[in-house]
Amino acid sequence: MIKKLLLGALALVATGATVAYVQRETITLAVVEKVANKRMQNPFATLADCLHIGLCGTGSPFPDPDRAAPCTLVIAGQDMFLFDAGSAAAKQIALMGFSTGQLKGVFITHFHSDHIDGLGEVLMTRWAQHTEGQKLTVHGPSGISKVMNGLETAYQQDSAYRTAHHGAATMPPELAGAQTHEFEVRKGNYTTVLQQPGLQIEAFAVNHQPINPAVGYRITYKGRTVVLSGDTTSDQQVKNAARNADLLLHEALSPELVARLQETAIDNNRSKLAKIFADIPNYHATPLDVAVLAQEAQVGYVVLHHIVPPLPLAPLREIFLGKAPEIFQGPLRIGEDGDFISLPAGSKEVIFDRR
Repeated sequence: MIKKLLLGALALVATGATVAYVQRETITLAVVEKVANKRMQNPFATLADCLHIGLCGTGSPFPDPDRAAPCTLVIAGQDMFLFDAGSAAAKQIALMGFSTGQLKGVFITHFHSDHIDGLGEVLMTRWAQHTEGQKLTVHGPSGISKVMNGLETAYQQDSAYRTAHHGAATMPPELAGAQTHEFEVRKGNYTTVLQQPGLQIEAFAVNHQPINPAVGYRITYKGRTVVLSGDTTSDQQVKNAARNADLLLHEALSPELVARLQETAIDNNRSKLAKIFADIPNYHATPLDVAVLAQEAQVGYVVLHHIVPPLPLAPLREIFLGKAPEIFQGPLRIGEDGDFISLPAGSKEVIFDRR
């Protein structure tokens, strides 16, 4: 009896496998259609009206298969903004289920290449997918106009090709690229970059010398606040901006791990690389620096990003954090690409999810 049941089960499995093989193209196309349909739906339809933060890139200039270059989404109600646009930013945004066509603005912290080298693709894909007839605005400190003029020149021919191919109704030439909002910041002061009902985005100077200007941002929506440090050392202005903030998203570098890379470069006669490894710790903050700053500022939650160096092995995460979790009494974590953080209005709750 058992033998017959086993034979019958095997026969069913074999029949199912045969049908699946014969129908593989139909099944595959159905899966593709389902995935495409899901990605084209409005992601805001299922989001609560509160402040959301999406980590689309938590890496640095170091090659890292697990982390894209700096890229952070901030969603305030139905308005989505991008802070920094490192390489692959447009693809990372799509992988999280959002569309660059929904962007209402881009905010740049400084002009290191890893923070702007995905901006051209963001502008192009936003132009292709936007349907509301509004030109994108790129906000940045003094010097952003120079960056945007360069991108306009670089993409001028491509933009013309797109309009010629798809037509002006689909790719209106007047909406290509972006308009630029350049602002100034002074140490110790806040510059209001964007103000609309319920939402305020302010910029403040940070210490990333010799890179100047370099800014962080404080975003407040419906009583909840997130602070983005930008690239910086442990800085008094960041601490002031982050005081009592619900969430601090701060860059972090491990001097111990970078020192090991420097030693390896020296052992392999890579003197130029060794010099770079020797230099970079002096304009970044360590996890311990961030923990001390956040504790003094009474921040609610800390997420580290712009992780230097990459952390391909689990034990490296403990080495990277060091004593930081002992110093900061609140929740502290290393951010990952795809993390999605929600700050509901009228509470102190911080909700983590993955997209």
